[in-house]
This record gives sequence, C-alpha cells and structure tokens, in this order.
Amino acid sequence: MNVLVLMLICFAGYIAAYYTYGRFLARRIFCIRPNAPVPSRSKTDGIDYVPTRRSIVFGHHFSSIAGTGPIVGPAIGLIWGWLPALLWVTLGCIFMGAVHDFGTLVVSLRNEGKSISEIAARYINKRVRLIFFIIVFFALLIIIAIFGVVIATVFKLYPQSVLAVWLQLPIAVGLGWAIYKKKANVALSTLMAVALMYGAIALGAWNQHLGWVPTSFPETWVVPPTGVWTIVLLIYCWFASTLPVTLLLQPRDYINAWQLFMIMGLLAVSVAVTAITRPDFVLVAPAFQSAGPNAPPMLPMMFVIIACGAISGFHSLVASGTSVKQLSQEPDALFVGYGSMLVEGALAVLVICVSPPD
Repeated sequence: MNVLVLMLICFAGYIAAYYTYGRFLARRIFCIRPNAPVPSRSKTDGIDYVPTRRSIVFGHHFSSIAGTGPIVGPAIGLIWGWLPALLWVTLGCIFMGAVHDFGTLVVSLRNEGKSISEIAARYINKRVRLIFFIIVFFALLIIIAIFGVVIATVFKLYPQSVLAVWLQLPIAVGLGWAIYKKKANVALSTLMAVALMYGAIALGAWNQHLGWVPTSFPETWVVPPTGVWTIVLLIYCWFASTLPVTLLLQPRDYINAWQLFMIMGLLAVSVAVTAITRPDFVLVAPAFQSAGPNAPPMLPMMFVIIACGAISGFHSLVASGTSVKQLSQEPDALFVGYGSMLVEGALAVLVICVSPPD
C-alpha cells in the first residue's frame, strides 16, 4: 500500500477523533467546566503546583510519555506485519490510550491533584492504596533502572552525546528563568532554546573531535563506565524530582518535546517527498506475516510490545504525578491528555511507515 496515503489516513483519523470523540468525552462523559477549580490554582506553591499555559504543559507531558516506547515498540511489532501494528496504534490510541490519559487527568484534577494510589484509597480502601503504591514503586524502579542503563550505555558508546545532553540542563533552566522571572515571549524564548539545544549537539560533536572536555570514565575504575554514569544519572533524577518544576523539569521536557516534533516533521516530509518522487513507494513489509517459530504469538503479545503506542499505565503516573499540577483550567486536560496521546500515536505511525523490512 502507498505509504503516503496510509500516513495521511491515520493522521486524518487522529485529527477527526480529537474534534469529535475527544470533545464528546469532554462534554458528555467528563463534563469539563472552564470555571471549575483546579489544583494548580487552589494549591499554588511555586514548586509542584504552578498554573501553566497549556502549550508548555503539552510539551512537558508529551516528552514524558513519548520515550522509546512509541519508537521501539512499533518497530518490533512489525514482526507480525504492518497492518496489525498500524490498526493497534491508530484505533488503540483513539479509543483506549487517549481516553485513559484524558480520564486520569480529569480524575486527578477533581481530587486535589493527588496520585492514582491516593485516589484509589479514597474511593476504595487503604489496602488498595498500599497494593497500588507497591506496584507503582516497583514499576518506577524498573523504568528508572532501564532508562538509566540505556542512557549510560549510550554515553559509553557515543561520547559525543554526553556534552550535548548535559548542556540541555542549563538551557532549560535559562528558558524557565526567562519565561517565569523575566516574562519573556514564550515563542521567541522557545526558538532560542531550541537553537541553543541543536548548537549543543554540534558542540558535542566538535568536542569529541578536539577533546576540549573529557566525556568518558576510564575502564580501570572499580565500577565500569556504564555503572558510573548510571549513578550520576540517578543523582540527577533526585535533583530533577525535588527542584521546583518550573526550574528544570518542565522547561527541560518542553524543549525536548520540540526535538520530537521536529523529527516527526522531518519523517513526514521524507515520506511525502519519497512518495511524490517515487510513485512505486510502498510498505515493503507484508500486511500479515508469521513471526517465526521462536517469536511470541501476536495475541496477546502485540499489546504488550506496542504498549506505549496505544495504552500504558505509566502514563497515569505522569498525568497524576506532575502534569495535573500544572493545568491552569479543566479544558486543558483534553488538549494535554487526549491530544498528546494522539500525537504519540502519530509518532508510532511514522515509525511503522519508515521501518525497513525484517
């Protein structure tokens, strides 16, 4: 099937779903009220509870949920063919994933911005809160450990990425300072921050060539380089989670989201240009295929492997953990919760469209 047509159909489906099903949920199911009290205003503390414009919260939320899941998952899911993977990331996002994220935001908004475990205790019992807390604790422990090891491995294999990544922190702090302290124009500040971010990438490459700043640990240490980087990253996670959200976490995620937006734009343009210049450009992977004797069965494993492409319990932790404390009004939950999940689905669609055959 023509890849450009397939991509446009999926994108049109996401847009139509947002303006029809998403708005239906907001009006009829969740009864969104523009003047309803929200935690960011009733509990404003300048640390976690900060009323924020919805475009910035969208960037923070999208960057938090769209990690490697919508990239790696759909690429692996092609072992069963592109059609099952595409149907799942499209229909699953519209009717399950986006509803899940939207609903979590609304429920937490109307419960003082509390986490899912606290809400479970309020409406069920304290035993459920304990069970939920244990599950969440181990889930986050696994996630932090995996991402810590993955990033540490990237730093070891690609030392040029070290300076580029760490320079994003002062850029993010500067962006937060400009927007919240100096009341700078958000669009102009964003443009400058993104430009500096890509400048940091170039600087990292030059540093690797010229050796200005050391970016690796010696192999002779008792702890291997990946272990040292993992420890450093865990220390960073502690600081990022305890500092005021507008100082580092929110602006960092916001500018990181722009990296994803730009990559998505480039992928979409590349698909369009290739399809126009090559009319025979089609998905080379079969619509359906056997995954092989050593591969898991499509059902139910496809829903596990392409989890972040459609629905993920981790998203509820992000929604009720940080995003809900920044929404300045209830209607923003539709844009941030439902909308960001659809954009994540669009990212998964692009991955399927550009993934090479097995």
